[in-house]
Amino acid sequence: MLFNSFAFIFFFLPLAVVGFFLCGRLSHRLGTWWLVAASLFFYGWWDYHYVPLLLASMGWNYAVGSQLERLAAAHPIAKGGQVDMRWPGARARKAWLAAGIIVNVALLGYFKYTDFFLSTVNTVAGAGFDLPHIVLPLGISFFTFTQTAYLVDAYRGQARNESLATWCEFVTIFPHLIAGPIINHRQMLPQFLAEATFHVNWQNMAAGLTLFVMGLFKKVVLADTLSPWVNELFARADLLTCTEAWLGVLGYTLQLYFDFSGYSEMALGLGLMLNLKLPQNFDSPYQAHSIIDFWRRWHMTLGLWVKDYLYIPLGGNRHGQLRKMRNLFVSMLIIGLWHGAGWTYVLWGAWHGLMLMLNHWWRGLNVRLPEAVCWLLTLSGVVLGWVFFRAADFGAALSVMRAMSDVTALALPADMTQLLWLVVLGAAVLWAPNPVRIMPRFRCSWPWLIVTLALGLAALSRFSQVTDFLYFQF
Repeated sequence: MLFNSFAFIFFFLPLAVVGFFLCGRLSHRLGTWWLVAASLFFYGWWDYHYVPLLLASMGWNYAVGSQLERLAAAHPIAKGGQVDMRWPGARARKAWLAAGIIVNVALLGYFKYTDFFLSTVNTVAGAGFDLPHIVLPLGISFFTFTQTAYLVDAYRGQARNESLATWCEFVTIFPHLIAGPIINHRQMLPQFLAEATFHVNWQNMAAGLTLFVMGLFKKVVLADTLSPWVNELFARADLLTCTEAWLGVLGYTLQLYFDFSGYSEMALGLGLMLNLKLPQNFDSPYQAHSIIDFWRRWHMTLGLWVKDYLYIPLGGNRHGQLRKMRNLFVSMLIIGLWHGAGWTYVLWGAWHGLMLMLNHWWRGLNVRLPEAVCWLLTLSGVVLGWVFFRAADFGAALSVMRAMSDVTALALPADMTQLLWLVVLGAAVLWAPNPVRIMPRFRCSWPWLIVTLALGLAALSRFSQVTDFLYFQF
């Protein structure tokens, strides 16, 4: 079930929200289980065959996490996150954590990377393995990363679960389940248990609905308008003129922006309707003046996850500049591979890793450039990276890059509406404030109601063809 569908907006969402508050008045536990059941129904609507997989993953991580919590309570971890290996339970603690992570990684690896691994072996070694073409379960990357972070926090003695009901709610809560944000157990558990969560807050309801509608408008009216001609241009990557290549790449740059930011705002809005403040995942990244700043604004929860559970455990910046650069590069390779099972994603991650390394090196020189130059260099690097992110394969990406560099073939497009559309949307992206930053000023008033109704009606009028969110494939 998609957020941008009549079934979700007029059937599922009202029942889920009303049922939660009605059940919550009778019993907090009942309200929690209602939300879990609704979320599993939401997930199963896509393909009910994968609901047992989700339940098995939840059961495994709950069992492992319970063991880690018990061991952590018996012997609190030392300052700095290190376990004293002289303690009799230390090895068991490490073993449980290793087992939990290995199973999570194996599950994700099997469904997401089997075809990628076998095709690579076939290409490199000339093997003849048949590709199983395994269907990727929706949201597996997100619920795997969410649960793995909990295991690490439980190992460190920094997370303690309340009950099976709250654990299931933490993993399955439908606003974040299929495309993020990646939520943290320590941040969300107090909200799940708070008395105020189970009572209707009309200010939160109105603000959440407004934010949801803003995101819906971005997705349906803006991103989906760009989608057809972006797809058409990338489908003939080897035949593009310079103008068409730039239109395609800039079009995708804006399509991905509005698609992903739209989903992120819809998720935050849905959470707010349930009195839950999900973490912000998107903050006008194309306004960034450095690639470091870009990654503080783009997919913010993924960046924080990689920082806390990969970059810092690798050593972070604690062991000199060379190791810091290595850790940055490895972290970005993992982010690239997380996004997709293909060498173009790995190359995209490597490109961002190189840009981050260069950015950190340049900062060490204490040489300041004009802000306009910094912004232009940052956005140019990001746009070039999107070529590999979007192209079907490495050859198609090179074809698009060649066409973009052939300035002798640069000319005004035959259809000027595409260029005008890019200019208008580009200006909005670069200068308009992020809706999440506007919402603190939200008040229930006629102007806000009129804006929300106008955006909602515009979005509903475009529901003739329901389209997936781009981040569903990741």
